[in-house]
Amino acid sequence: MKDNMLSYSGGIIGLIVLILDLIVIFEVMNSNRAISGKLGWSLLVFFFPIVGLILYFLFSNRHEHNSRYEPII
Repeated sequence: MKDNMLSYSGGIIGLIVLILDLIVIFEVMNSNRAISGKLGWSLLVFFFPIVGLILYFLFSNRHEHNSRYEPII
């Protein structure tokens, strides 16, 4: 039973990372950043999903660039 649960954990974690990546990309595209900033953050999150998420949430200055609306997370 335990082996069966562990075989699905990678799929669940991958799904969570995919959802968070889509939220970040949507938030970046709707921000008031320059095109180069949007492209840079989107490519970082696309090519390095987990590291990109961590860097985005730590260093992106979300409050300043998302002044038009409330951030999703």
